[in-house]
Order: sequence, then C-alpha cells, then structure tokens
Amino acid sequence: MENEINKQSSGTLSVSDEIMLAQKDIIETFSMFDDWTDRYQCIIDLGREAPPFPEEWKTDEHKLDGCQSQVWVVTEKTGERLNYYATSDSTIVAGLIAMMLMVYSGRKPADILSTPPKFIEELDLSGHLSPTRSNGLHAMIQRIRHFAVDAMVKQNMGQDK
Repeated sequence: MENEINKQSSGTLSVSDEIMLAQKDIIETFSMFDDWTDRYQCIIDLGREAPPFPEEWKTDEHKLDGCQSQVWVVTEKTGERLNYYATSDSTIVAGLIAMMLMVYSGRKPADILSTPPKFIEELDLSGHLSPTRSNGLHAMIQRIRHFAVDAMVKQNMGQDK
C-alpha cells in the first residue's frame, strides 16, 4: 500500500491500520497467483473454508438484495465494534464475502467508513467478475457501510446500548 502501517504510541495497530493491513494481506495473497484461474480458485477456497452460518439467520430480513446469488448478512455490535456474519449459496460469492469480512468484521464503525475497500480496485476484482457478481459485491460493501452508519447514528443519539 502507499502508506506504511503506523503504530500508535502503545505499540498496537489502530483499527484503521488493521483494516489497511487486512487489505494488504489479501493483495499479497493474490499476488502469488499468476492468472485469474488460480485467483478464482483461491476465492472459492475462501468460501468453502468460511465459518458456518446458522440456518435460522437465513431469513428475508437478513437477505441482501442486488446479488445474483442468495446472500444473507447479520451484524452484531460488541462494545464499540461491529461483527459481520454472512454467507451465500454460491461458493465464489461466499469467498468474496469472506474477503470483505476479513477486512471489516470486528472493526469500529468510524474506521469502516473511513477506510474504503481499496483491495477490490488493486486486484481489479470488478473487472474479473461478471457484471451481476460485481454489482453484488458492491451491494455487500453498501450493506457493510449502512450498518456502520446506523451504528454511529445510534451511538450519537445514545441508543447503542
């Protein structure tokens, strides 16, 4: 990445830096592959290795519109951080979801909103996905950001308890 990961005076990474590092890790992993066939297989493998998603969460309330495949997203706030859980009936989409969760799950809402998913552009993911998969990926990003905005609004209104 263009910026080095900075450490706070305590020696730990800030949440924004954690997000940048997660993106850098994804970029480095994908740079090991010479062609997109191998990159697609890596995405599929990420989807297959994703943690189980409870069947009771697969409801219309959690369903993400705008995707070619079925996608469900659940968010829980733990302290100051948002934990995202998601899955799809498509392994490649589940892999794309896994990448997004590596970057944004367990992060603070303000950091989520201030750190765009640059790895998508750097890997040219949108250019190598079908238009409907690319639209679904962007719908996932919008959902993650929506939950972060909602959490910040609730926090500012004192309703985040």
